Amino acid sequence: MLAEGRRHRARLLKERKKVQGRLTAIDREIAMLNGSGGGGAARGGGGRRKRNEKPLRDVIEGVLRKAGKPMKVGEIVAAVERTGYQSGSANFRGIVNQTLIKEKRFTSPARATYTVK
Repeated sequence: MLAEGRRHRARLLKERKKVQGRLTAIDREIAMLNGSGGGGAARGGGGRRKRNEKPLRDVIEGVLRKAGKPMKVGEIVAAVERTGYQSGSANFRGIVNQTLIKEKRFTSPARATYTVK
């Protein structure tokens, strides 16, 4: 009886492996049809994370140094976007604001206005 159970288990594992391979191939095909190139669509992602040459904090610092005067958050967001910085965030202004608050290299001389130390 034990031997029969082991054989049955082995058959089921073999079948499971075959079915899993087919499912993976189907997921890959669906991802290709969605246009994601097979990246993360099978895991529920939609594509790849945006990659920029410099981190956001460095881009903000460059924008503020170039301006040479304190800037409002909205102006900073617009200037960062003009540099070509790409973000997939639905609330990019909030991300910029968090970065300005968190980073010690930025200071706020007035409400919602920032400059480089």
